[in-house]
Amino acid sequence: MASKKIDKEAAALFREHVGKIRPVRQDRIAPHRSKRKPVPEQSLRDAREVMGSLLSDDYDACEIETGEELFHVRPGLQHSVIRKLRRGLYAIEGELDLHGNTVPEARERLDHFIRVMRANGKRCVRIIHGKGKSSEGKMPVLKGKVNTWLRQKDEVLAFCSATPRDGGTGAAYVLLRRN
Repeated sequence: MASKKIDKEAAALFREHVGKIRPVRQDRIAPHRSKRKPVPEQSLRDAREVMGSLLSDDYDACEIETGEELFHVRPGLQHSVIRKLRRGLYAIEGELDLHGNTVPEARERLDHFIRVMRANGKRCVRIIHGKGKSSEGKMPVLKGKVNTWLRQKDEVLAFCSATPRDGGTGAAYVLLRRN
């Protein structure tokens, strides 16, 4: 019992010396740290990859675009299919040579050719439109027309300029929709 009396006296003495108190909401203080700026890691990886490919001797000539190439893809076509088409890896199942045709003749022949190829279940064809070296002004006429006509056809999923071994920018690979 005597210890309880001492405890009460000690507590009263303590309160007298400490004075008024207020409760502390938290007993930890976070150290001040300046936030790091975000690092664009993916952009840095992309930049390193581009630099690596630019300095590399390993390249695919058909992947280099000079502005003369034809290229069109319908939405939804897989990248692997497009890559295969651009590299000329599909078997050419039909070919149409438009050299020497007038624009109306070329349009009629192209329409007929695509209808026949689709009716026969053909998937990849090559259309040779020429580079325009023998036309007036040395500018390709049929190339631009073929580009426009193929874009208008729902039967055409994609087309691109051929690889150098198949005619380069004077020919186009055309991927047709399945029946």
